[in-house]
This record gives sequence, C-alpha cells and structure tokens, in this order.
Amino acid sequence: MATGMDVLNLSIGGPDYLDLPFVEKVWELTANNIIMVSAIGNDGPLYGTLNNPADQSDVIGVGGIDYNNHIASFSSRGMTTWELPHGYGRVKPDVVAYSRDIMGSKTSTGCKTLSGTSVASPVVAGAVCLLVSVIPEDKRKSILNPASMKQALVEGASKLVGPNIYEQGAGKPDLWQSYEILKNYQPRASVFPNMLDFTDCPYFWPFCRQPLYAGAMPVVFNATILNGMGVIGYVKDPPVWQPSEDVGNLLTVHFTYSDTIWPWTGYLALHMQVKDEGSQFSGIISGNVTLSIYSPAAEGESSPRSSTCVLYLKVRVVQTPVRSRRILWDQFHNIKYPSGYVPRDSLNVNNDILDWHGDHLHTNFHILFNMLRDAGYYIETLGSPLTCFDASNYGTLLMVDLEDEYFSEEIQKLRDDVVHKGLGLAVFAEWYHVDTMVKMTFFDENTRSWWSPLTGGANIPALNELLAPFGIAFGDKILSGDFSINGEQSHYASGTDIVQFPAGGFLHGFELQEDPKTAQNSSTPDTQNSQSQEKSKLSSILGMLEAGEGRIAVYGDSNCLDSSHMVTNCYWLLRKIVEFAGNGLRDPVLFSEATRLKFPVFENTQKPLRRPDVNFSMFSSVIGKELICHQDSRFEVWGTKGYGIQPTGTTRKLPEYQKNEVSSSPNRLIKSSYKRQDEAGLQKSILAPSANKFDDKRDYFGFISHEEVASQWMVPACFAVTTCK
Repeated sequence: MATGMDVLNLSIGGPDYLDLPFVEKVWELTANNIIMVSAIGNDGPLYGTLNNPADQSDVIGVGGIDYNNHIASFSSRGMTTWELPHGYGRVKPDVVAYSRDIMGSKTSTGCKTLSGTSVASPVVAGAVCLLVSVIPEDKRKSILNPASMKQALVEGASKLVGPNIYEQGAGKPDLWQSYEILKNYQPRASVFPNMLDFTDCPYFWPFCRQPLYAGAMPVVFNATILNGMGVIGYVKDPPVWQPSEDVGNLLTVHFTYSDTIWPWTGYLALHMQVKDEGSQFSGIISGNVTLSIYSPAAEGESSPRSSTCVLYLKVRVVQTPVRSRRILWDQFHNIKYPSGYVPRDSLNVNNDILDWHGDHLHTNFHILFNMLRDAGYYIETLGSPLTCFDASNYGTLLMVDLEDEYFSEEIQKLRDDVVHKGLGLAVFAEWYHVDTMVKMTFFDENTRSWWSPLTGGANIPALNELLAPFGIAFGDKILSGDFSINGEQSHYASGTDIVQFPAGGFLHGFELQEDPKTAQNSSTPDTQNSQSQEKSKLSSILGMLEAGEGRIAVYGDSNCLDSSHMVTNCYWLLRKIVEFAGNGLRDPVLFSEATRLKFPVFENTQKPLRRPDVNFSMFSSVIGKELICHQDSRFEVWGTKGYGIQPTGTTRKLPEYQKNEVSSSPNRLIKSSYKRQDEAGLQKSILAPSANKFDDKRDYFGFISHEEVASQWMVPACFAVTTCK
C-alpha cells in the first residue's frame, strides 16, 4: 500500500480462514485496490483442502495443471469449508495454470524447474500484470480493481474437459479473451459462475450426479458476487427466479446473500426445492435468476452505480425416489478445524494432526458419495439438528465421524423415528481416549497458549448418550489391524470397540491390536453365556440390531470411508449396512446365527467420560445454543425447532465443565480438574487451553508438540528441482 503496488502474489497459505489478523490484512490490501493472487495449495488430490488466503473471494485463487491440461495431482480441491455445516462452500480455485516443471531463474545464476501451485500462482500474477499494462494509465484507476480483474479472468478462461468446477474453477486463463473483456470494460457487477447447468457432467459435479426431487432437503449452490463498480455494494432488491416455462413453477428458489458486498465481493446462495405437487414430475427445469447491485457514486459522479446480474439455471428433476433408496447425511454434528482443535481420526498419520477437510459428502467423503450414487441411492445433507427432518421420508440416517453433542429433543426424536417410524440408523464412530487426548496437548507459539483436543476422533460420550435408548455403547479402546469378512479385506485404523449391545442383535469381533495406552483399562465382557466368553479375546467392532420398526448398525471406525488417510475402503460394508438399515435386507454372513447374541453384552468398565477441563461450548453448535432449523432444512421448518417439537426456550448444557474465571479469556491456562495416574502412581494435573480460539493467531508453519512434528502448512515451493545452463 505504501509503495503503490498494483499486484501482489502470495505463494504461501494455510488451512486457517479464521486467522483474523491475517484475513483482515488481506481485506485491507484488496480494499485499497491491490489485486492479490495466491496459490490454492498442494494438498490434492484431496477435496476440501483449499488454503487461505487463496480461498477468500476477494483473492484470485490459482490451482495447478500439467502440460497435458490435466489437473495436477497435488493441486488442492474445493469446495470452501467456511460455510459448513449450515450452508455450502463456494467455488475455488478461480482459475488453474501450469504448475509442473515450470522453468524459472535461480537466485544465483542459471535456471531451475519447480512444481507446485506456488509456481502456478505467479504465472497468473504475471498475466494479470500484462493485462494491467495494456490499460491506459489514465483509465486504470477507474477500471482496474480486484473484482474487474477476476471478472476478466474467469469470463475469458477456457474450460477444461474432464475436471469438475471444484478442481478447475473457470478453467485455464485465456490472456487474449481477458484482454478483449477489459478493453471495453465498463464497471459492472456479475455472478460467478453465471451459468448453473446441473445437466453438465462432470463439470458441475456433484450437482449433475444427483437430480432434484420433491420432498428433499434444499439443494444449495453458493455463487460469488463480483462487484466491479466499487469496493462496497449492496443487493438492491431480493433476487427473483424467472422460469423459462410454466413447468418451472414446480421449482421454488429461496435466496440468502451478503448484506454488504465488501471488499469487492459477496455471496449469493440459491436454496432450491421442488414443490410437493412435482413428486411425479420428471424432466428439465430452466430459467434465470436476476438481481440488482448498486454501489455509492464514484469520485466525480453524482448518482450511485447500479448493475443487473443474470444467472442462468438448469436442473434435472425426477420423481421422488422410494424411501429405502434415500439416505440422509448428518453434517450438523461435525466440528472441524478451524477453530476447534479436533485431532486426526487415524493416529498412525503423524504429518496431518488436524481434522480440517470439512467431513462433508463433497469434500473428503466425495468418493463415498459417488459410490452410493452409483449404487442407486439418493443422498441428502442435513446441516441442522435431527429435529429438522421428517424421518418418514428416509430409509437411513448416516452418522459418520461426528464430534458434537446432541440436544435432548434430538435424542428423544431419534428414538421415536427408529422405533415407531421405521428409520434406519447407521453410525460409524472413531477413537476416544482421554489420556491420549491429553498427551496431544501442545504449546502454540503464536497464541502463547496450550492447545488440547476438544474430543477424540469422534465424541463417544455424546454418541453413547444418543444410542443409550437402544442399549448400545462404545468403549475407549484404540484398535488397529487388518481383518476380513467372507473374503472382503478391511483395515481398522484407530477405531474404538463396542462395549454394550442388546440381546437379539448380531455382534462381530476380531483380533485387533490395542494401543498400549488403552490396554491397561481393558476388561472382559460380563455376559451370561459361553458364546460371549469365547469372544473375550476379541474386540467387538460391528453390531446390527432391529429396534421396533427400525434397524440400527454401528461400526467403530470411519477411516475406511474417509478419503483423507484411507488405507483400505469398506464401501462393501457400507452397502450391506445401508441395505439392512434402509430396506431390511440381511447379508447371510453378517447375520449368521453364530453372531447372534442370546444375552446382552455389557463390559464391566466405566464408559468414556467427557473432558471436564475443556470448554466445549466455545466450538459446539449445541452446548449453550438454541435448537433451531437453519436454512439448509426444508423451507417449512426454517427458523423453527423442527417437526413436532414444542418451543421450550432451553439450551443444552454440559454439567461436567466447571467454568473458571480466566477461561473466558483467550490464551490463558486453566487448571484441569481431570487427573490421571502416571506410571509411578502419582497424580498429575493437566494444563489445558481455555479453548477460546476464535481470534487467535495460527501458525502457518505447523503445530509442534512433544510427541510429533506436524506438517508444514506453507504451500511447498516445489516438489523436484533441476538445474539448467
């Protein structure tokens, strides 16, 4: 700003979009008309791995391709995860550029080649500088800004064949086309992307993979508003959906959008829902969404600037599927980093200590989504409490790797949904062991405070509370190893065990390796028959049960469904579980008489307890919060407590947490009331962070504890280096 810089390239980044001191500095730069270009990250091919600041809408985020116009394997994929769990992520990267074996000069002499989005980003920055240079200097101030430059790049880009929009954004920049746009540019607003053709596959994955239908949760698409008229702007009137034909009136579109468009950018979210009278309709619906943007008058002008944006929409609609083919994914009870320190699910992975990929069907569970679609299932997402869906519409509620608590109304409703409404429930849990969590505590140099995990890989105490009405509970063992069922090989990665299961259910146990930290707490099941005693050396990890009119399946590990650090997938098991939960189909191996329990299993050990030294409410969507259905749920329950729930005015609290006077202040230590026995039998007090991390500065260079060295968050400059002369 002080030197009058026009374009800034930043080939570094990290996962923390809540690092407000840094994010706000980026806003300050772009608000002062500096065009920022930044590398999207080298955490591909995983989805949900965008780096900040490239994931900010006012920054041009650059992904990588090779010379064959294929997305580079290392290039991070979208969507953004800022908006989860209640909304949907934005499109990123904005564009892609060559990023493998890029020739450049060495700092000393000669040349070298580098690979990574860190070298793709300056290629785009160079293209931006060329575009700036062809605009007459006397017009640059009135024409060029972060929004107009992004408009020129994305509208002029060439879409690549094959990659989807969350891999390539608008595509590869076309310098000449962008120049043609800028040559006669008049300040205006636009929407990116300006065409939503959900019949265009694979570009509009995942929307092109699953059609819309009546009775479903709203399909949400989050578009970006680019305001080339000024650094600040506003939506003049509510957006309007205008169908091309009468049949388009079967589609209802609600909108949420930025109250203030600043700096230069905002969001426009479309919430699409087919009306009930369209339950038998099958076909294409198309039309336009129109919205007007205005900005204050520019220098020398007397009237505000205004612009009308048109967004083309085309969707495919099918008849409402049968209940047994419909699956609902619980997104609401997921807690991610930032801002909570939620540890990784697999403890064998030492270079990625945080759970930061979003845990969404379209991020690190995108392969699972594709598999279920290929199998003929329809999967919807719930970003609101369990009271906000009608169980009679769904065959299976799928709960995978969840960290949050549950409202008491949710627990009661889920019991009724399963027992009386025939809902199928499939739960995939994770490890939970307090001593292990405590040992993962580390001192963060930036915040000058201790960081300690909020929970384990999953919140087992909360899940046990949810499953208690069915007589099911998980333990606190940490188990790993390989096993097979009927020839299907599987890997168990830091999963937990089942310690309570009712008679009449089917329970599977396998010989797995127990983490030494948890082995000392192990005990044998207290059962009433020799069948269970024969399995005393085994660990129970898979259980299935009929409960009233519904069915339940529980499994102690989710790594086999998560693309992040998967060793071996268990999609075959998920298919069998969904067939049972949603349709009552029993696999003869999983439901063999040898696995049926004649008596209930109840291990003689204390169930996992919540950590009393962590203020969970700082990061929870439940604790201390109001039960309410958000704008991802059906329109008829927006802003209510859900189906059949009477207003109570109460919020959920955890009695275990004892509030400390200093705990409300960030970066302060509190003395833990949790104590553990060390090897000498002496009690040690554990220091834990206050857990107030919303405004804390994050370390882009990693998180280092006494037990492990984390990955480096900075986007690597290269993967291989060669020299040339």
